[in-house]
Amino acid sequence: MRKVNWFLGASKAVVLVILCLLAVGINKAQKDGQKEAKISLNQWRLGEPIRYENLTVFPVFSRQTADTASFATLDESLSTGQVLITEGGTDSMWRSRDGHPVSIPEQHGASVNQLVLVNHGSKPLLLLAGELVSGGKQDRIIAKDRIVPPGAAPLPLDVFCVEAGRWSSGAQFSAGQLMVHPSVREQAVVVQEQAMVWEAVRNGNVAAPPPPPGTAQVAGSPGQTSQTVTVTTQALAGVIQTEAPTQSYSRIYKSAKVGVPIDTFTEEVQRRFDRATAKLKGEYVVGVVIAYGGEVAWSDIFASPMLFERYWPKLLRSYVIEALERPHTFEQPSIDDAREFLQPLSGHENVETDPGIFRLKQVTEGRYAEIELQALRPVEITLHVLKLHRAS
Repeated sequence: MRKVNWFLGASKAVVLVILCLLAVGINKAQKDGQKEAKISLNQWRLGEPIRYENLTVFPVFSRQTADTASFATLDESLSTGQVLITEGGTDSMWRSRDGHPVSIPEQHGASVNQLVLVNHGSKPLLLLAGELVSGGKQDRIIAKDRIVPPGAAPLPLDVFCVEAGRWSSGAQFSAGQLMVHPSVREQAVVVQEQAMVWEAVRNGNVAAPPPPPGTAQVAGSPGQTSQTVTVTTQALAGVIQTEAPTQSYSRIYKSAKVGVPIDTFTEEVQRRFDRATAKLKGEYVVGVVIAYGGEVAWSDIFASPMLFERYWPKLLRSYVIEALERPHTFEQPSIDDAREFLQPLSGHENVETDPGIFRLKQVTEGRYAEIELQALRPVEITLHVLKLHRAS
């Protein structure tokens, strides 16, 4: 009888040990699978790299798409008058949809880093960090991703100035039709310091400096041309002195004296991108992963192809400007490098929520940062995911 009891007790112990091991194994498998879950959940697939000069673009494809037609963009809304942005402290009036006047609140004078926004439209307004608004006392860029509901009270809007030196002219803003290039955008999104934003505008980029004149360059692979022209700090200084003394971002990069083929570069990348994404079956282009030389550095991914298409022209131009300002290199990233770049981070997490409107999550780990904007109504949708490898 004792032997039977001992055997039963031992059997129970063995079963418990096995169950514990199985539980640990399942838990580990779940954790190991979490890195893949975010990508597979969104059904993202990376396309073959599109290369030109030192810029590489990996299209991001998805078999799923969300309905994002109910969201308005900044450029569209400013151009149609559905959104008003003005300096704080101005005596401005705006009429609501029912015709009643809305007073822009007094803020004890205009502020460099805060404007006032009124969404007069019928749709939630999507704002992305780095979008430029032109006019007012200084040109500004949006400081962070967010959503502004229609009919809301006038919103104090966080911004960064990209035009040091001017503090005059009108109180209202127009659509800038530009996204600042990643070196500037990084300072707004991650560093969040006005001085660093100005420095990135003045110097062009915050990456490592180019090699000194005469340094041997590594030859490019077959079919890749040598990038012979870049935006230099000397060229920027000359334009600032003669054409844009207030360091206006839009005027600097529209200047012929900068001496770089921004439009030609952009058109060639667009041509190659169109060719590479022309015959998709059951998939949509929802974003891109961007590399400069051998460094996978940036990604912008959206909830739908419609939303991506609305932002793609100014995003592409911003990537081109960054490429022209980066040091020459002919290293080329692989598609595996881009896949690794998209793996979720597990570092410090910060969450900002406007209840019932949006949720903004930022995760930082080492020199990487990931920002995810989620709309909370009418349904929960992750509208935009930005990931970057800090250059500064």
